[in-house]
Amino acid sequence: MAQQRIVFVHGAGRFGAAAWPGQHALARSYDCLFLRRAGYGLNVPPAPTDHAADTAAILQALGQGGHVVAHAEGAVSAMMAAVSDPARVHSLLLCEPAVFSLTRDLPATAARRALLDPLFRAAAGLTDEEYGREHARLVFSAESAPDPGNDPRAAARQRLQAPPWDAPLDIVPGVPTLVLTGEWEPLYEEVAAFLASTGAEHRPVGGNHRPQDTPAGREAIAEFIARTAAAPAAAGCA
Repeated sequence: MAQQRIVFVHGAGRFGAAAWPGQHALARSYDCLFLRRAGYGLNVPPAPTDHAADTAAILQALGQGGHVVAHAEGAVSAMMAAVSDPARVHSLLLCEPAVFSLTRDLPATAARRALLDPLFRAAAGLTDEEYGREHARLVFSAESAPDPGNDPRAAARQRLQAPPWDAPLDIVPGVPTLVLTGEWEPLYEEVAAFLASTGAEHRPVGGNHRPQDTPAGREAIAEFIARTAAAPAAAGCA
C-alpha cells in the first residue's frame, strides 16, 4: 500500500525541511513533502505575499490527497487549499495559525491590528533592518525572542508580507482540524478558540511560537495524523 502524503507549509524565519526538525521522523511512515512558499529560498529574492501561488503549490503537492501541516502564516494558504478542494485535504494541522482575518474583530486580534497596521503602512519607507527591528520590538517579548531561523534575508521577506488580517479566508467545511498553540500569546489562543468553535480540536502544548518543536507537540502531530490517516481506511472497510 502506498504511503499517505503529508505536505508541510512553513511560516516565516525558516523554510523547507529546516522549518520542521521535529517532524522529519514522520518520513519513515509517510510520504513527506516540505514546501517552500513563494518568495522563499536561499537563492530566491524576497517577494510580496502570494496566497494564490502558495495555495496552488499545496494542491499540486497533495496530488490525489493527503494531510497538510502548517505553521503561522503558512496556515493561511493551507486553509485556502482546504476550502478550494476539501476532498483532497484529509486533515489540517495548524501550529499557531496566523489566520487573523477570521478573528479580525475579536479583542486580541483587533489589538494586534492597531499595533502593527502603522508598521505595515510604513514598510515601503523602511530598510529591511529597520523593519525587522521594529517588527521584533512590537511582536516579541524578552521571554519569547524571534526565531533566528535559517533565512539570512528573513527581514527582507517579512517587510514585503501583506497584513495577515486581510487574507481572503473562509471556514473550512468538514475537514478534521487540529490547532496547536504555544501558551505564550493571547492572540493565538483567541484564534484557536475561534477555530475550536467551528469544530477544530485545540491542544496547548507549550513551546511559544513553535509548538511543533516540543515533545508534546511532536506527539500530538504524529497521533492526529495517524488517527485521521486511519479514518479513510476504516470507512472503506465499513
